[in-house]
Amino acid sequence: MLGNLQPGARNAISDVPGVAVGHATLKGGDINTGVTAILPHGGNVFRDKVMATSVVFNGFGKTTGLVQVDELGAIETPILLTNTLSVGTAAEALVRYKLRRNPEIGTTTGTVNPVVGECNDSFLNDIRGLHVKSSHVDEAIAAASADFAQGAVGGGTGMTAYGLKGGIGSASRQMRLDGTTCHLGVLVLANFGKPDDLTIGGRPIGKRIAEAKKAKGAPDQGSIIIVLATDLPASERQLLRIARRTSIGLGRTGSHLGHGSGDLCIAFTTANRIDHNERKAMISWQALAEPRIDIAFRAAVEATEEAVIEAMLAADPMVGRDGNRRESLRDYLHLL
Repeated sequence: MLGNLQPGARNAISDVPGVAVGHATLKGGDINTGVTAILPHGGNVFRDKVMATSVVFNGFGKTTGLVQVDELGAIETPILLTNTLSVGTAAEALVRYKLRRNPEIGTTTGTVNPVVGECNDSFLNDIRGLHVKSSHVDEAIAAASADFAQGAVGGGTGMTAYGLKGGIGSASRQMRLDGTTCHLGVLVLANFGKPDDLTIGGRPIGKRIAEAKKAKGAPDQGSIIIVLATDLPASERQLLRIARRTSIGLGRTGSHLGHGSGDLCIAFTTANRIDHNERKAMISWQALAEPRIDIAFRAAVEATEEAVIEAMLAADPMVGRDGNRRESLRDYLHLL
């Protein structure tokens, strides 16, 4: 464990009650990709939205839905993670999923805002083949559970982090406030980082790995999508402040948010809900007292740092497209 705060029971984003994660994985030969779905709660998210925000650290990406998330402060679909060229397919499949469950969309109410994040997995995956289909989105959503796999699974199947195998990683932290234990969890799609920059717990293991491999330097490129969930009562503005601190967690692993890397965070709280069919003119939400927000800042930093490292530790070595290879961080832990 990295940091000072205690993790939740699973040390995963699903320590936030109601949050579930599912994968659809395509793995073998030149095809190494998939879809990961994060469900904010077990109900109908279109009708019972969660308060949300996003922050872009470096905008080299093709994510959908964030304009409306930031304008209205809400998420109304599961969050999907996949490869760069499958964003359109995933978005359409997510719309169709919501249409099947909400006959009022596009008839007696407005449309729906699908949220999809991406990273480029083309080093290990035949990304031009467009292998992700609508059925894989349905599979990932149907598989959602509080207990889920990490590493080279789902959207993380073909991803690379710091020149080694990357993928899906998650961690959580507990926060004690007014006698109540709240949770903050992070899930990352890790596909970023300059190989010799990798740092674990303040130790520059990347330089040692590069020396062991006699590897030449490479630019910081790829992407990382961070999904932050909490059951802490917070406003959209407070969520934005908390989400910004995830960049410090990235920095602790060695990232400098390079030009070629798309780095962003999508954050939501399950504590403040937005009823799609609200009839009242005036409604009430809870928020954290601002002087107490530091514990959430720390939780976001620690959970992000650990989620990145967990993504790499959970991922097995892989031979992918055209014989391209990525080794596992586990093979180099003796260098710490």
